Amino acid sequence: MRYDAYETLVAPARPSSDPFRLLAGMGLTAVLFLFFSHIYSTLHQGLLSPTEWEALSADLQTGSTPVSALINLYLFGLMILALWAALLLVHGRGMTSLIGPLPQTVFQFKRCVFAILALYVVVSVLPSPGGGEISENLPFDSWLKFLPLALCGLLVQTATEELVFRGYLQSQLAARFPHPAVWIGIPTIVFALLHYDSQVGGANAWLIVIWAGAFGLAAADLTARSGTLGPAIALHLVNNFSAILIAAPEGNFDGLTLYTYPFSLDDTAALRAWLPVDLMILLCSWLAARLALRR
Repeated sequence: MRYDAYETLVAPARPSSDPFRLLAGMGLTAVLFLFFSHIYSTLHQGLLSPTEWEALSADLQTGSTPVSALINLYLFGLMILALWAALLLVHGRGMTSLIGPLPQTVFQFKRCVFAILALYVVVSVLPSPGGGEISENLPFDSWLKFLPLALCGLLVQTATEELVFRGYLQSQLAARFPHPAVWIGIPTIVFALLHYDSQVGGANAWLIVIWAGAFGLAAADLTARSGTLGPAIALHLVNNFSAILIAAPEGNFDGLTLYTYPFSLDDTAALRAWLPVDLMILLCSWLAARLALRR
């Protein structure tokens, strides 16, 4: 594995690579995010009646309506503000140091998006595992109306997660510890464990963690190979475009999807049938991105 290009993102992290600074930065990011979220919640609640706020709060838990799904996506912007403040206060770094040179980042992002999208188009014509017909969710005209806001929201959400895990945590660890097992392994484990939700996934919660861990490995590797966050954001964006805007399991963040699958995330038989397929699609997406970067 050649990770020479990763020096572009690692070098800015070296002057503040002390592990205690990293812990302080992560802690401050979390505290600020909770603080900003509380401010948002207070302001939004003040604009609604108690009944309206109660209904919206319930919808936000599941993302079952277009508005609640959009709010969930855009709330990730508060994490960007929190991370930006922590970078300045704890590390003396700017946000752009997590991304890489902007022209190269955009170039790699575009290449990888088109390559992975082409793969998803091919996959979409293949039969689904486990059988069962998808059901229409949003009418197509309604879906189109929400699409511009949804795409921007997806970019906010996916870019935020990549900035935190691959841009910040991974680069800070790589500046301190030379072995990829540390600076790829730790962010991947944290990223995967944060996807654990027994209330949503039930007995499948750990299957979801396994998939998230595999995704984290793929995104981490692409970041280290390319030296920018462009490919990882592309991988994340196309994956979430499919999962949030095209088709989702019933009752799981399906407010913006065109279709829903005839099962929920706690359906053990369905998830076990889908997991190998999803992992294979992820592997092929990673390979498609690598090929796009070589051209």
